[in-house]
Amino acid sequence: MLSGLPWLDTSLLGLLGLLIGSFLNVVVYRLPKMLEQQWARDAADMAGNTLPETAPFNLVVPRSRCPHCGHAITWYENIPVLSYLFLRGQCASCKAGISPRYPLVELALAGLFAYCGSRYGVNSTGLAWCAFSAVLLALALIDWDTTLLPDDLTLPLTWMGLIAAALQWIPLNLPDALWGAVAGYMSLWLVYWGFKLVTGKEGMGYGDFKLFAALGAWFGWQTLIPIILLASCIGAVVGIALKINAKLREGGYIPFGPFLAGAGFCALFFDPQTLRQAVGL
Repeated sequence: MLSGLPWLDTSLLGLLGLLIGSFLNVVVYRLPKMLEQQWARDAADMAGNTLPETAPFNLVVPRSRCPHCGHAITWYENIPVLSYLFLRGQCASCKAGISPRYPLVELALAGLFAYCGSRYGVNSTGLAWCAFSAVLLALALIDWDTTLLPDDLTLPLTWMGLIAAALQWIPLNLPDALWGAVAGYMSLWLVYWGFKLVTGKEGMGYGDFKLFAALGAWFGWQTLIPIILLASCIGAVVGIALKINAKLREGGYIPFGPFLAGAGFCALFFDPQTLRQAVGL
């Protein structure tokens, strides 16, 4: 505990989530573009070509700008949630609309941090689950936007789970976490190759294997079946809803990562034992 008052500590953790949520929006937008730039440089190097120098672009620089008019966002226009409300969801310069997803992501992570703090306390366990929530939310949003699940996030999430289990920061022993990671990866890897051999098509990406491995590292191999069943159910419901509303993207493809992430959050909220009991395990 920080202050000795549980409600105050939980509120402070929620405020931290609000601030990190603002940065998470930057990660979701910029990380895929950073990866694309790196892939272009790697491809050029392999071909023996040299790309022209470009201005630095990472999670820190350049400053955030309005995509419509290029107006540089000032610090007082970048206060989580409050700035969006003050600006009435519009750019201060050109009055173009600002996506409501920005404050929603900030509020979502604030709620997740507050939940972790109220359930586990402001300690190593609570902070571990806060980190899990932040990375998982970023992965879900990036995959939904770009169909990418970057190794820069999936692999650290797996290692974080294994380390948290080894240090007993989460209620899972290291062997269960290790075999959870192995089983998570290998199960979807086998499904991928089985589907490809039968149909000649790729049914999912390698990022899905790695994300499922990460969930196995955090919740153990015993919880993988409930997670994959729940993810499939969520995906089916969302897919049907999008099809009815004619909002499926070209090719009818829906990334699976957000549904795996949704199942991971369900495991966080309802605990793995409850999920296992729900499917009779």
